[in-house]
Amino acid sequence: MPGLESEPGLPSAVVRNLPPELGPDAVAVVEGRTFMISDATGDIPEGTIGGLVHDDTRFLNRWVLRIGGETLLLLSSGTVEDYSAAFFLTNPGFDGIQANSIGVRRQRFIGDGMHERIKLECFANRPITFDLRLSAGADFADLFEIKDSIPDRSETIVRSHGSHGTHLDFSYRNGVFRASTRVEAEPPASRTEGDDLVWHVRLEPGQQWQCELTVPLQFGALQVTPKHRHFGEVFGGVRDDAVSVWSNECAELRFDSELLRGVLDKTKADLAALRIEKAAGGVPIILPAAGLPWFLTIFGRDSLISAYQTIVAGPSLARGTLLALAAAQGTQFDDFRDEEPGKILHEVRSGELTQLKQKPHNPYYGTADATQLWLILLSEYWRWTGDDALVLGFRDNIDAAVRWIDEYGDLDGDGYIEYATRSAQGLGNQCWRDSWDGIKFADGSIPVLPIATCEIQGYTYDARMRLAELADGPLRDPELARRQRAQAGELYDRFNRDFWIEARGGYYAIGLDGDKRCIDSMTSNMGHLLWSGIVPPERARIVADHLMSPAMFSGWGVRTTSTEDEGYNPIGYHAGTVWPHDNSLIAHGLARYGFRQEANRIIVAMLDAAKYSNYRLPEAFSGYDRPYGRLPVPYPTACSPQAWSAGAPMLFVRTLLGLEIRDAQLVADPLLPVEFGRVAMDGVPAMGTLWNVEAAGDKASVRIVS
Repeated sequence: MPGLESEPGLPSAVVRNLPPELGPDAVAVVEGRTFMISDATGDIPEGTIGGLVHDDTRFLNRWVLRIGGETLLLLSSGTVEDYSAAFFLTNPGFDGIQANSIGVRRQRFIGDGMHERIKLECFANRPITFDLRLSAGADFADLFEIKDSIPDRSETIVRSHGSHGTHLDFSYRNGVFRASTRVEAEPPASRTEGDDLVWHVRLEPGQQWQCELTVPLQFGALQVTPKHRHFGEVFGGVRDDAVSVWSNECAELRFDSELLRGVLDKTKADLAALRIEKAAGGVPIILPAAGLPWFLTIFGRDSLISAYQTIVAGPSLARGTLLALAAAQGTQFDDFRDEEPGKILHEVRSGELTQLKQKPHNPYYGTADATQLWLILLSEYWRWTGDDALVLGFRDNIDAAVRWIDEYGDLDGDGYIEYATRSAQGLGNQCWRDSWDGIKFADGSIPVLPIATCEIQGYTYDARMRLAELADGPLRDPELARRQRAQAGELYDRFNRDFWIEARGGYYAIGLDGDKRCIDSMTSNMGHLLWSGIVPPERARIVADHLMSPAMFSGWGVRTTSTEDEGYNPIGYHAGTVWPHDNSLIAHGLARYGFRQEANRIIVAMLDAAKYSNYRLPEAFSGYDRPYGRLPVPYPTACSPQAWSAGAPMLFVRTLLGLEIRDAQLVADPLLPVEFGRVAMDGVPAMGTLWNVEAAGDKASVRIVS
């Protein structure tokens, strides 16, 4: 991520730059690790954030269609599915041809490459002749550069365009890094001018004409190439690829509520679009990428939480995430990558800057919570599947993870997991609030490193308790179980002594800084403590009241930071925004401690917010009070879709239904708001069988599918 230097001992000033605008109606299509963003007409003007990006490299930075040299006029456009879009356009007046004489439809989808069909239809009452021009360009920018500044590679990009209008070729090489873009045209263009394909078109009244453009993409040995599709299959056909297979394996959700139905349909589509298909040990797996546009890759924390949120619908994403992250578990000390033995990675990249070792992301390990979250997800997967064999196959990974927690995660031996980057390119904050100012005191000042945040200690406590359960079960290791429970108990007592602040009626500090001072801002991270179970029952009501207070609850969800803190900013990335994934864990934590009405209040507010963004919850939205604008104010650079926001409604439904595994049985303890009516889940996979669940109000029936 682009960053600014900070004072020694402080988190690095990583910033999120507002990208050049493609307009408020920009259209993005995504498939796996490939995405394309254009303006509403389908164009990608040079110098914008737009482009075709695959595997962290931009293969098209210009894609502009003109008729008679004129920009086309927009009628309507948008996505058809997450991987496809359609644009309906017409012409302005030019060269004696009246406006609206030519209907233009652009259809686009991502599969084994980028495919676009351009179809023209003549509505004039006489024959017309004109040039159709497509201008293309490739700058091969690294994803990190697109977000920051892009060096000029023009002198090193080689062009070898086809002489008969069949294709445009761009290629680039820098040391071990190579990339190339080919634009294939059918029918061939009438001529090639520079980097433009030009068709000379004559149309009789009512006549139609079309061409198809393809940009093939290369996939690595461990990547699964998306199933090749034709336009007839994408626009009007039925998919039978891995996405559909995964979707068909998920539990079927049925709702009386149109709102619930719309949000969960969007959740399922977004998770399918964001999935990564890989091969692990020769076995195909799928796991969630973090989000569009910046994070179409494997993330430790994001992928793990997304998999946890969605396990109620099926275990495939959880299994794939566990396997993929275990395969890349840290094995050595590498300061540049913040790697340590047993540590679960933060992020993987494959662009030019990473391949040339200018960025540490191959992979980068700068996270202090992914290792614990990996153990938590493994436990949750086992609870829902009873898959002893998978757990036993991870024994070496488990031991390495525990050793990291015991020996390397605790930097100063005080019993807490802290973080402090050792890399010049590393993240200063290595918790979920990983912006440079994501952790700060109530007065807005920045704490010194190393920092031990509260929720990381909660995750560590939960991981130890769950590991003890696995040790009693498939691992059959009583000594490991005894040791983990003892260490969890010691952490519980120590944490509740050191992180509790008596001011403001009592609350948990967001962390301890390098001088062991309580970082006294009041934050949503307290809700993660409820999720992990580290809060004593007598303090749970105090925490719940803070979370639902006007200072924390905006009316759309719980803010990341209290409005009473000087550092509060409703449009600050982690300083007062509302995050759906954050709220899904908070609601689940509230329900764990019996605060079901409070959990439902969050869930209803979040689902209401989704109505204003086509039933999709974005990465975050602004923290303004609900009466301020009567609709959620967007956060300016939020990822959409983003996996752990897409997964949040799945966890909301689980929380509403009170679904858990007890004694190898699926049980439900629902408390549904009356406006949601009846909720049903058919074919919930749990403990090797399928279950049907139906609930309304506080009543439910759960039965094995016969």
